[in-house]
This record gives sequence, C-alpha cells and structure tokens, in this order.
Amino acid sequence: MSALSAPVGAFSFLLPGDWRTPTGGYRYDRRLAQALGAQGWAVQPCQVDGPWPWPDAATLARAAAQVSQLPDGTLVVADGLAFGALDEVLAAHAQRLRWLALVHHPLHLETGLDAVQRRTLLARETRALRHARQVVVTSARTARDVADMGVVPDRIAVVEPGTDALTQIDDDACVDQSRNIGLDTDIAIIAGSTTAPVNTTATLRPVRLLCVATLTPRKGHEGLLQALASLRDLPWQLHCVGSLTRDTPTAQRLQAQAAAAGLDGRVHWHGEVSAAALRAQYAAADLLVLASHHEGYGMVVAEALAAGLPVLATDAGALAQTLPASAGLCVPAGDGAALQAALRKLISQPALRAQLAAGARAAGRQLPDWPAQARRFAAVLAAMA
Repeated sequence: MSALSAPVGAFSFLLPGDWRTPTGGYRYDRRLAQALGAQGWAVQPCQVDGPWPWPDAATLARAAAQVSQLPDGTLVVADGLAFGALDEVLAAHAQRLRWLALVHHPLHLETGLDAVQRRTLLARETRALRHARQVVVTSARTARDVADMGVVPDRIAVVEPGTDALTQIDDDACVDQSRNIGLDTDIAIIAGSTTAPVNTTATLRPVRLLCVATLTPRKGHEGLLQALASLRDLPWQLHCVGSLTRDTPTAQRLQAQAAAAGLDGRVHWHGEVSAAALRAQYAAADLLVLASHHEGYGMVVAEALAAGLPVLATDAGALAQTLPASAGLCVPAGDGAALQAALRKLISQPALRAQLAAGARAAGRQLPDWPAQARRFAAVLAAMA
C-alpha cells in the first residue's frame, strides 16, 4: 500500500499488555496484524498493561479510559485475555463500538484454577461475549468451547494461526513491515526449507528433546519431568524454551523437581529466547514434546511441522486436531504412563522418528501461511463493516 492510498479498512487492536511477549497468543496477534497491515489494513494497537485475566481497579480504570476515547462506530478487535475480563467496560460501550473478540482459549479452562476462580472467569467471560458482534477463535475445538458458553455458531469464525513456512519471510522484511504499523519484530520465523536432523544412531549422542512452552501449570512440564525421570536409562536431553518469570513459583518448583530427580545436566532451562535462537533450537532438536493440559490450537506444534520436526503431544484441547498422525504421537492428557511409554518408544527408535519427521515435513507443506489467514480474518472484519 502506498503512502497516499487509502487503507482497505481500519480497526483498533485492544491488547492485554505487551504483545512482544513470546507466547503463542501474542505471536498470533503480532503476525496477524503484520499480515493485515501488508494487505492494506490500518491497525491501531491499544495496549492496556495489567495483571490479566485478573485486572485490578487501576487496570480496569485504564482500560475504561482508553476505550472511552475511541470514536463511535470504531471496530475493535480485543484479545480474549483482556476481553473476557472486561464485561463491565464492554457493557458501557456495547452499542457505540463494534466489538470482535479474539479467543485463543476460554479463560476458565486454564490449569491451576480453584473452583471459585473457575466459576468467576466463566461468568465474566460469558457476560463479555454477549457484547461481541463476532467471535474469532483459533480452532474448531475452541469454537465448540465458546458455543458452550452461549455464543451462537453464526457469530463464531475459525481462523487458525498461519505459519511462515510457506511465505519465506525473512527478518529484514518483518522489520520493514513492522515499522509501517508500529509492531515489534522478534517473531519466530521458520524457513520452509528447514528440516530437523534425525538421530539415526542413538549411541552417537543423546536424543535432543525440545519443549517450547512458558513454564505455567497448563503446559504440563511436571508430568513431562516425571515421565523422563523414569527413563534415565535412555540417552536423552531435554531443552525447555519458555519464560521463567511469567509464573516464577511454577518455574522454581519445576527446576527443583528436576534437581530432586537427579536430572541436572540433562534438563536445560533456556528461558525466553530470540527468534534466531528459537529457529536454532528447532533445527537442532530430534523431537518436540508438549505435555499440555489444554491448548486452544498449539502453535508450537505447527512450527515443529514447518521445521520438519516430529512431535509427541497430548490430546488436550485442539492438539489432537493440530497434530496429524503421520507426524507424531498423541497421548491422553494427564496420562503419565502413556506419556512415559511414548517417550521410551520415540527415544529408542530412531527409524520411527525418521518416519514421523518425513510426515511432519509433508504436513508442514500443507499449513496455511499468515497472508492467507489474514485474508480470512479480513473477510470477518469486512462483514462487520
């Protein structure tokens, strides 16, 4: 789009904090906005910092003030982490603004909540969704979860995440594009030609396991460590990439668990890493492991497929639909024995990993790219206009 041409359309993007945060949900927001910006949409980020999804009074006041400044008729795309906690703010502006809720996964399905917290989040998000003219979700499974909360199916659209495997976007292109719409560029970009090396002889080196997930209860690191602790007779190393500070108590507990199990030197905690470092982790790994208790889609699984990396995941949430059987193994969420058995099988059978890696490469070539998914999202926006 030239500097003098009119935008295709415009919307305000209400964000729960800094979307440079390296999680799947924030990465979805950034890449979607970048792709829409490249297609001529004017995207106005509206960041509200705070302890989402449990905003305090100051956070709610800031959100209310920012929303009140939006002109009548503004199309507002709101990330679900904030949207589901802003039921009272939404009610005050439901008639004059056009709200689209972008739900990565319902808030009440987060792991580690007590019964009161779960009921509170369910009630808030259910009320909030009544004010959305349209809801976009990232998987068919999440669409069912949102429908169970009272949203009619006609108001729900599925726009799965894109991947960079087919677009061949490089870092410089992302920098140029991001400067046009004020976005950050630290995005994990997986080149389409990348394939994961296969460990064909287990005795040559340990099988390199990769887990890309913020250290929170929902990601299931505890069960993964328990399963691996019983497999110390096998040659493996686990590399965990994900924030150690978003949930510090959980991170400290997991590190203590690994140490108590005698896994020091075999489990490596990398924390948050740059896009280039993440690409290197995918390229060096033999197997992606994800023991989540729930996922609205599972972007790291798609990234692994794009990198030609076989996957071991649970069937939590949408993961069973995200991972093709030809590209990996899927075990029941929370089933430690099944996870342990699958790990043993995959660590000890390089031929199986090679077969699944070929399936991952084939599946990765079929994944939609971000421009295609942005066009799907744009069609929803256009219908609201």
